[in-house]
Amino acid sequence: MASRTPPAPSPASASARGERPEPAGRTRRRLSVDERREQLIAVALELFSHRPPEEVSIDDIAAAAGASRPLVYHYFPGKQAIYEESLRRAGRELSARFEEPAEGPLSERLYRVMGRYLDFVQSHGPGFAALLRGGSVTASTNTSAVIDEVRQAAYDQIIGHLALPSPSPGLRLTVRAWIANAEITSLEWLADRSVPLEDLQLHLVQEFVAALTLTAAREPALAAELAGFLADERPDGPTGRLVDDLAGLLAVPGLADALTALATGPRPASDAAADTTAG
Repeated sequence: MASRTPPAPSPASASARGERPEPAGRTRRRLSVDERREQLIAVALELFSHRPPEEVSIDDIAAAAGASRPLVYHYFPGKQAIYEESLRRAGRELSARFEEPAEGPLSERLYRVMGRYLDFVQSHGPGFAALLRGGSVTASTNTSAVIDEVRQAAYDQIIGHLALPSPSPGLRLTVRAWIANAEITSLEWLADRSVPLEDLQLHLVQEFVAALTLTAAREPALAAELAGFLADERPDGPTGRLVDDLAGLLAVPGLADALTALATGPRPASDAAADTTAG
């Protein structure tokens, strides 16, 4: 007796599983539970990356995934849940971009890190801008925790690159303030993009070098470490270019004289008293 080939799944059976039917003549491997969940997260993250989260609906996610609305609800109780899971995925990716081998000049390491960071900001702008500006209706304790973890990852990496046995409170504050500034600056850049991305990348790194130098001016122990950092820098690197720009300012008429007067003029009585006490 001749064998019979089992009939192909009908569009009705695909619909019953919550999947959109394939056109005639095409077959698609059925995704496992884990694969389908991963697909929904990836699709949602892509949508949230290009539109503010409040503008993305469950129907949008279902359509982009080639699935039905009930199927999305089968894996996630609602849009907030899938948004938070997508954000956790993005947070892990962003945290990984701060990882950089401790090799070469410090500012050049940070320059590479900021290149990866800004590339991520550019690719995931609308969703992250809405969240970080505090204007997203999808913001929650869970989403805030994800952003805090990214900030902590950035902080840990930068402190690690400084390789100081016991970072001072002033230095820790400097690093956290710079991270906050980089975040605000990059979000402002997303709003108009009037500055080339490479210029912003260099600017942020040079701001860190300037902030580190200012902190060292107040902390002798850090100043000694700063000498070692600067000795490793190259003239064509971010720090070398910053020094060159600052030196160029001395050619501005009157500026060098004004700076000299400030540096050599009488100090406030409070500063002199502090020196006497320290002595």
